[in-house]
Amino acid sequence: MNIIAYKREWFSNIRADILSGIVVALALIPEAIGFSVIAGVDPKVGLFASFAIAVVSAFTGGRPGMISAATAATAVLMVTLVRDHGLEYLFAATLLMGLIQVFAGILKLGRVMRFVSRSVITGFVNALAILIFMAQLPELIGVPNLTYVMIAAGLGIIYLFPYVTKAIPSPLVAIVALTLVAWFTGMDLRTVGDLGELPSALPIFALPQVPLTLETLQIILPYSIALAAVGLLESLLTAQIVDDMTDTSSRKSQECIGQGCSNIASGLIGGMGGCAMIGQSVINVTSGGRGRLSTFVAGAFLLFLILVLDDIVRIIPMAALVAVMIMVSIGTFSWRSILDLRRNPWQSSVVMLATVVTTVGTHDLAKGVLVGVLLSGVFFASKVAKLFHVRSVISEDGQVRTYHVDGEIFFASTEAFILAFDFMEPLKKVVIDVHEAHLWDITAVGALDKVVLKFRRHGVVVDVIGVNEASAHMLDRFAVHDKDGGVLQAH
Repeated sequence: MNIIAYKREWFSNIRADILSGIVVALALIPEAIGFSVIAGVDPKVGLFASFAIAVVSAFTGGRPGMISAATAATAVLMVTLVRDHGLEYLFAATLLMGLIQVFAGILKLGRVMRFVSRSVITGFVNALAILIFMAQLPELIGVPNLTYVMIAAGLGIIYLFPYVTKAIPSPLVAIVALTLVAWFTGMDLRTVGDLGELPSALPIFALPQVPLTLETLQIILPYSIALAAVGLLESLLTAQIVDDMTDTSSRKSQECIGQGCSNIASGLIGGMGGCAMIGQSVINVTSGGRGRLSTFVAGAFLLFLILVLDDIVRIIPMAALVAVMIMVSIGTFSWRSILDLRRNPWQSSVVMLATVVTTVGTHDLAKGVLVGVLLSGVFFASKVAKLFHVRSVISEDGQVRTYHVDGEIFFASTEAFILAFDFMEPLKKVVIDVHEAHLWDITAVGALDKVVLKFRRHGVVVDVIGVNEASAHMLDRFAVHDKDGGVLQAH
């Protein structure tokens, strides 16, 4: 990437990036504290992690405008490690997680996004929207009626203020307005200060205090691999979503490297591992954030808020932040996908719904996407297998039958391939013409072996003709039938 394009990603949208970054920073505070609670660590661990991950990813990431910080997806994987081995092992696991992600980026593993179908991405988005809303339920159940009034007022400001002006992000206006109203009227509402103690000092750079032994590696490696995989999965999917929202492209493998560098930085200042956050990324984009500056401001202003403006942050009513997250949930959900359920092929709808149900049911994004990708693969293989067919013609003397094979021969179509041949027909010779076919895997080679050998057991000579170069290479390596007993002709 050239320096001019990189500078443009930083400074082409300065005003909107700064304002959107401020909104995101405010929304990050309750999330970071909440995820720290999930992981069983002090709130400062999540807050410092969010600061480090956001700031470093602004410089090293491959998707400008995307927000990365401490997340629930990674927090749930840390619980057992913290409980059984302590906080220092969490920091060590976070460092190793980052190194694995950097290595993944160097290997260009960001390209795996090509194998995630649109239906899986839609299901992922819808599931996240549902999970974001469900995360707000503790602030909506068993609370004073005044809380609902404040949330409604916040949503009113968020959706109506853009009609007045779009110069200032409406979520920022809603947070400021509701905070001022709650403070001046003395409303008895739950605030950010009720979530936990905010840190009072800058994070300190330090290596994890763990023994540098093989035993330590054996403890942290399984956690680090899981954290790295889940973090990259969510980050790459979120990057794709931001690509679609902004009608721009991003460098997925560079994003892997950026996520790794961010987590290394987090581990070195006493933070937990994290990844991209779709909710905060949506807030950033809808508030006008497009460049790297918005991500940097989100992280830097978060640290400024908790260390300098902590007295103000503590009085922000949770109702204001809940209103913002409900807006994110509504805006994230693909409402069109509901209408498309009847218009799209039923396989696509099943993949989308399976991704949603699995993700929401397990609260595990990786499992939801894995189910969706596997179903997509099964349906694709089934569809391609149906395009396969075999036709045959008999010679005038009735002694030679030529089978013309069209389509793709692979594990899903080999059964149909074998059933297409009549092994009991009295013939002297069989010609299998694969000019219009391709053998994709060893299952296909095995099927051809089975057909050839079965004909030979009945005393029939078999010629295989029209084998393309790639298929011939597969046959040379893996076929077991004696080619001297027939003719193998490549084209």
